[in-house]
Parts: sequence; structure tokens; C-alpha cells
Amino acid sequence: MSKMELVCPAGTPTALKTAIEAGADTVYVGFRNETNARNFPGLNFNLKELEEGLDYAHTRKKHVYVAINTYPEAGNMALWHQAVDDTARLKADAVIVADIGLAHYVARKHPDLRLHLSVQASASNPDAISFYCEEFGVKRVVLPRVLTIPEIATLNKNINCETEVFVFGGLCVMAEGRCALSSYVTGKSPNMNGVCSPASHVRYDEDEKGNLTSSLGTFLINRFKKGENAGYPTLCKGRFNVNNKTSYIFEEPTSLNAATMLPELKEAGVVALKIEGRQRSKAYVQRVVSTFRQAVDTLESGGALDLSALLALSEGQTETQGAYKKKWR
Repeated sequence: MSKMELVCPAGTPTALKTAIEAGADTVYVGFRNETNARNFPGLNFNLKELEEGLDYAHTRKKHVYVAINTYPEAGNMALWHQAVDDTARLKADAVIVADIGLAHYVARKHPDLRLHLSVQASASNPDAISFYCEEFGVKRVVLPRVLTIPEIATLNKNINCETEVFVFGGLCVMAEGRCALSSYVTGKSPNMNGVCSPASHVRYDEDEKGNLTSSLGTFLINRFKKGENAGYPTLCKGRFNVNNKTSYIFEEPTSLNAATMLPELKEAGVVALKIEGRQRSKAYVQRVVSTFRQAVDTLESGGALDLSALLALSEGQTETQGAYKKKWR
């Protein structure tokens, strides 16, 4: 089996160059609109930036995948169709989609454009994956973060399609492609508008003692003591008082880190490793990508892994192997 592909986040043109310089085989990007699931102010690419990014990557024999991974609104497909058309015209190496109708559009209008199925489609069994591959020519599926490594191995034996998995970055309590919590508060759906906890609804307030509160809309999400690290206010990672106890009710801030499991993932038949973080800084991208580049190369040479740098980059400075080694049933 060939060396696993390292697929890295690029939220901006600068991050694209940084990721490639740090050792990415591939970067994934999105347009500056609601067609991608990281639709935050200051992020993403316009057409000129994407064209220049593609040239930069291809000159260095690297790949660029375009994520068009939100769900179009009923009667408003034009923006999503245009994003696919632009991706094909600019000759990106693949398009990543979640919506079944959009997969059909790619297959019908741009059969030569390599098609990947987003993790947002939540396809996690042989029947679902085979349907997308057979009906629309999907070449790769990004697997939801709910599968153990034995389950991934079994899956790969029963499909005729490449699989890609997340190995580092943020986690979410919602099933992939079904996040609705933020939309109840803000009216903006992560799956349709591409933004969880939109910045326009976020507010921070500091009192005279230096304590900080964070709010989303009219909801108080968290209180931080002076000097305490303050996370971005999302409902799923807020601290709330329930039964006179204040704690993270839904999910504690923590990051997926499967770096020590790369040999097992390769043995399970995974062809590509994905790092989450298009909203992160270029310094974060540089450190995470370079560490995983070293890890993948070391795996091939049989050397010892040094992954100590990753803990400092994990959310809340804590990490988990997630469902890859889940112990519940």
C-alpha cells in the first residue's frame, strides 16, 4: 500500500501556502459564501485567489480539493451549482460535496471532475457508500467520526471506494451533517449556511475584576476567571448550571488526536488522513501539518514518532482518540 495522503486545511491563501510548505500532499479549501461549512468572516477564497492557489499547488505537484459541503436551500441551487462549475473550470483536483442532489449535478454536468463525498453526508456503511459510488461515481468518502478502526477495516473490505478519515482537530457532539443546535439560537444553520455560532451573534463582556463572559445571541454560554483560557462560544461546549452544578453539559473542549494510531489506520485500508482547522491560524497549520508530515514519513521508514508538539495545539490542551477506540456499546 502506498504512503497515506496528508490532506490539510487552508482557510486562506496564506494558510494554503503555509500548509504546502509544511508538507501537505493536498489542501482543502472553500469559497467565500454559504456553499462551504466554514463560512466565517475573513476566511475562504474568491475566484482569483483560488486560481492563484491552484497554480501555486500544482507547480509544486500538490493537490487542491474544494469543499462545497453544505446543503442547498430549496429553490436556491444556483449558488451551489455555480461553485461546482467554477471548481471544474479552474481545474481543481476534486470537489467535496454532501448533498445528494449536488452529487448528481457533478456527475451529470462535470463527469471528469473527481468527486469526493463529504463527512457531512454521514455515509458510514457499505450500502450507503456503494450507492454514492455506483450512482454518481464518487471516488472517495470522508468517513464520519463514529467508527472504530475494526469497523473501518471491515468497511473497506466491502466497498470499491477510497476512504479518508480525520486524525486531528475539533470534535462535535452532533452526528455529521445533522447539526442543528446553533440554528435554534441564531437562525443560521451550520449545514445550510455554513456557520456554527456566527460571529455576528457572539459577544464578550469583561467586568471590573477582569472576569469574562461569552454569549451567543441572548444566551450566556460561559464565564471565565481572569487569566483563564476563553473558548469560542458554541452551545455544545458551553458551561451551564444544572442541579446546582456548573460544568460542560454537552461536551468538554477537547481535540481529536489519532496520531499514534496511524499504523492501525493504514492497516485498515485508509488512504488519506485529514486534519481539521480551516478557521485556525497559519501558525497552527504550520505546526500541525509539519508534525503529521514527520509522522507519516516516520511510519514509512519505521522510526519512532515524536508527537509531543500536538498537545499544545489541542482544544483546551486536552485530547481524545474519539470513536476510534470507543469503549461504550
